[in-house]
Amino acid sequence: MIEVKNIKKSFGGHEVLKGISAVFEKGKVNMIIGQSGSGKTVFLKTIMGLIEPDEGEISFDGRIWHLLDEKEKAAIRREMGVVFQGNALFDSLTVEENVSFPLRMFTNKSPKEIKERVAEVLEQVGLPGVQHKLPAELSGGQQKRVAIARAIVMYPKYLFADEPNSGLDPKTAIRIDDLLLDLTKKYDTTTLVNTHDMNSIMEIGEKIILLKDGYKAWEGTKDEIFISDNPDLNDFVFSSELFRKMKELYLKYELKK
Repeated sequence: MIEVKNIKKSFGGHEVLKGISAVFEKGKVNMIIGQSGSGKTVFLKTIMGLIEPDEGEISFDGRIWHLLDEKEKAAIRREMGVVFQGNALFDSLTVEENVSFPLRMFTNKSPKEIKERVAEVLEQVGLPGVQHKLPAELSGGQQKRVAIARAIVMYPKYLFADEPNSGLDPKTAIRIDDLLLDLTKKYDTTTLVNTHDMNSIMEIGEKIILLKDGYKAWEGTKDEIFISDNPDLNDFVFSSELFRKMKELYLKYELKK
């Protein structure tokens, strides 16, 4: 579980995060949503420890980040798996070298153990046998799955994904969503996904918080989205005709029950 309390962050006098509090649950896909400029990327990076908050508290299963020494913080970082928006794969390294990078950097595993673990996670993400390919030889969706394999190779407690479906076609995006959900359950991780993809939100969003102008504007589940009368949420989610019709159908169905 990750808990944040009253997180604030400013850049050059501009307040980006304005006192956000939330609890992100273990074994669930927790989603951070909001329009561009809402503060969700800064919020995610702050939770990951890439940005220091000006005020507030972040805790990882009761371990309060700002009270830890560097050794203790490093231990938590090793418990994190991160899927970056641009994948952040090393172009000159093979898939096996990319996925094994955290193991070689942070563990004392033997080359045989590393090779076996890499093969295992590549199998889990549906990419067996690609160890010796370069990233450029793979499709965008395959590169994303390699990035996910690298993120889970050290059995993370906390899994972060920043816009994981960015640039992917709808079919591939659905496969990535399913993969993130399956891995969250398999590893019992606290998973945080930063996204504006409504399909992802409605398919795998088990706990959702909406940010607007640096504030937490709404919090709930994907099912509660349809019955909420929060104006900020409705403006964000039901701006398209498709999702407005989905809400109408949902409410009609509920009234008939």
